[in-house]
Amino acid sequence: MYVNDDCKLKFLELKAKRNYRFIVYKINEQTQQVIVDKLGGPQETYEDFTNSLPEHECRYAVFDYDFTTDENCQKSKIFFVAWSPDGSRVRSKMLYASSKDKFKRQLDGIQAELQATDPSEMTLDIIKARAL
Repeated sequence: MYVNDDCKLKFLELKAKRNYRFIVYKINEQTQQVIVDKLGGPQETYEDFTNSLPEHECRYAVFDYDFTTDENCQKSKIFFVAWSPDGSRVRSKMLYASSKDKFKRQLDGIQAELQATDPSEMTLDIIKARAL
């Protein structure tokens, strides 16, 4: 599995410049490479992010979550999301599962990970709990 350079470049922009709130990646099965599928601007919400994940197709995604700690400190955590809905093709699920770790290692700065097969497994409450 080859990771397109644009994937790493956009991730660095999210991490360093905060140009994006989220990035959705997909595997192009013909070329066997991970490519950028969708970019979410800095003003987009967590709901915009979850709505950008296709209902019946696997994706990788990163989400920059801003939160305030109990001590009233502004923080942010970059989440890696492995989206593998129950309704997606078995071949696709296997492809995403087998290349996930290799792809994740290319994105230096991931602070938390979430695997979801259903939107209920990645609610904002779950993200908040993982961030603290």
